[in-house]
Amino acid sequence: MQMSIESKHLNGIVVLQPEVFEDERGFFLEAFRADQFKELGLPHEFVQDNHSRSAKGVLRGLHFQWEPPMGKLMRVTIGTAFLVAVDIRKGSPTLGQWFGIEVSAENKKQVYAPAGFARGFCVLSDVAELQYKCTGIYNNKGESGILWNDPEIGVEWPVKNPILSQKDAIAKPLAQWLETPESDFFTY
Repeated sequence: MQMSIESKHLNGIVVLQPEVFEDERGFFLEAFRADQFKELGLPHEFVQDNHSRSAKGVLRGLHFQWEPPMGKLMRVTIGTAFLVAVDIRKGSPTLGQWFGIEVSAENKKQVYAPAGFARGFCVLSDVAELQYKCTGIYNNKGESGILWNDPEIGVEWPVKNPILSQKDAIAKPLAQWLETPESDFFTY
């Protein structure tokens, strides 16, 4: 079985397409193989797996962690979601730019966004479950977020009036984050 890179974006984001074997019984795929990820130049040592379930219209993000730096390999296992990553690395030629893609249980795509990218998603189906592998252990003292609708970034979310957590509703715009000392953890 072979994992392939479908596309690359913003000097770090990679969209992956696993090889899928389907027949009348269902399907089989390898979501992760350390040897293939290493061959593709991607992280191959993940230290934490997360699983999230959200209802239609829920928007989570834009989240990131600097201590320890955390990259994420994200996939949707039930339903459909719009996954977004924003470059927040100081000095990056794509600083403040975003990439978004619809990922579903049907298309089986995966998105890897390294540390230095704020990540988020919104649910397009009645319910969606996302699973993601992380390169760093979660640390609530070393994480933050960027305002989901920061006009300087201009993410074109495919939902109107999303359902947000209080934390996401009051997150800082990117310009304010870049003024903090913690932002120096992410340089290009």
